[in-house]
Amino acid sequence: MRLSDINLAIRPRSAWEALDLGILLARRQIGLLALSWALLTLPVFAALTLALWRYPTLSLLVFWWLKPLFERLPLYILSSSLFGDTPTLRRCAKALPGLLRPQWFASLTWRRFSLTRSFDLPVVQLEGLSGPARKRRLAVLGQRNSGTASWLTIVGMHLEGALSLGLLALLYLLIPAQMLADWNWQDLIGASQQWLWAEHLSNLLYALVLIVWEPIYVACGFSLYLNRRTVLEAWDIELSFRRLRERLQPVLPMLALGLSLFLVFGPAEQANAEAPPAPRDSVQPAPMPADPKDERLLNQSLTSQAASEQINALLDKPPFRNRETVTRWRFGDDDTEQAPGWLQRLLDSLLRSDGAGRSLDNLTRVVEALLWCALFALIAFALWRYRSWITLHVGRLRRPSRTSRQAQPVQLFGLDLTPEQLPDDIAATVERLWADKPREALGLLYRALLSRLLHDRQLPLREAHTENEVLALTRQETPQLQAYVEAVTGHWLALAYGHRLPANDTTAALCQRWRELFERGAS
Repeated sequence: MRLSDINLAIRPRSAWEALDLGILLARRQIGLLALSWALLTLPVFAALTLALWRYPTLSLLVFWWLKPLFERLPLYILSSSLFGDTPTLRRCAKALPGLLRPQWFASLTWRRFSLTRSFDLPVVQLEGLSGPARKRRLAVLGQRNSGTASWLTIVGMHLEGALSLGLLALLYLLIPAQMLADWNWQDLIGASQQWLWAEHLSNLLYALVLIVWEPIYVACGFSLYLNRRTVLEAWDIELSFRRLRERLQPVLPMLALGLSLFLVFGPAEQANAEAPPAPRDSVQPAPMPADPKDERLLNQSLTSQAASEQINALLDKPPFRNRETVTRWRFGDDDTEQAPGWLQRLLDSLLRSDGAGRSLDNLTRVVEALLWCALFALIAFALWRYRSWITLHVGRLRRPSRTSRQAQPVQLFGLDLTPEQLPDDIAATVERLWADKPREALGLLYRALLSRLLHDRQLPLREAHTENEVLALTRQETPQLQAYVEAVTGHWLALAYGHRLPANDTTAALCQRWRELFERGAS
């Protein structure tokens, strides 16, 4: 596995964002996934139906029980296409026996009712782990995303049932009303053996539902697995270093050559420059200096010990060392020829008195108190003098913002809310985009509205909020702003989920209302 070949933006994501990524992965290969699933499962369904024609419920139960084995083929396609190697149907058919063989018995027995089946499957199929190694690996991977994988399975079960019932209702609506009027429930119950084809038809509807849902279910579990490995193994950091290495690879030979030249010639020339020139005539090394306590030095007229004592005695006398004992406070030198001034005489008289120590302590305390008062006064004057600058750049101290407790979200519903990413004239940009790109225009208007509510109105929005929760938070605002938010949100939901475009005059009215609420108020 080479991470540099992956055709996906690798970065740590939340668990629910990873599920959205799985849906995108399935949609990218939906044709191959649906066709391969149909070619694999529909023949098995037909064989079970013919073998158990008189027991349609049992045939459906066996088909449902084999789902963990069927899910291995979509995972093979997704894992191969993720690295740019999309397999063909012929290649999938050749790889199918090898995919079904590993741990098939465990998948159909005690692991069949595991709610984290889609999340655990890559560990068995892609990593090839089994036994204690598989348990330890799943314990590490499932520390955070096991709950999300369980909810994926639970929601998938309800979604399968809802889609199956919807297809049954559609089939019921296609039956002519005259035929329905002739039906009698007692006759249907008594002739149940003659209506086996209807039960098998309803089973076929369930098999058709799985063609659409099962690839999405496997892709979502696979995306959860990829996201967990990205967090644990820092795939994003590894990819960044690999891209850096690819950019530096052309200049690596030159850097290696320069480094080798520096190591060969640089230290040698520096050592030659710093080494002193050796005399040409002498070969023997210079003699070591004699020890002061050597026998021949102690037997001279001026021994080394006597010289050391005389040197220490000279260093202990002035001007090398001056000793003076002072028992009173004084200013300057007493030996000066000038007469002391009046301030010096006053301080000397005060310090020579018996209460000199207490007077000095009181004086230092007074000076210290004056200095502290001066410092506090200076700080207060600076705060008052530059109060406008502090209010502008630091914020109002008496009115803390409602979003100071938690950081403001950068994105909401996948929309970037930073003001820097928005155009200066929102209304003009929306009107210009509406003719060619109405969805992008209305999305820009809704994104700009959320950004204004978050940054200008200080609305406490969070990443987990839904559109209805945003509407509930705007009830504290003015009625005009609340009505505008409800109108823009309603049109955005109708376009995003129902694909219904608002009328042109409605868009013009929304842009005009935007100018009245935000641009004129800001000016």
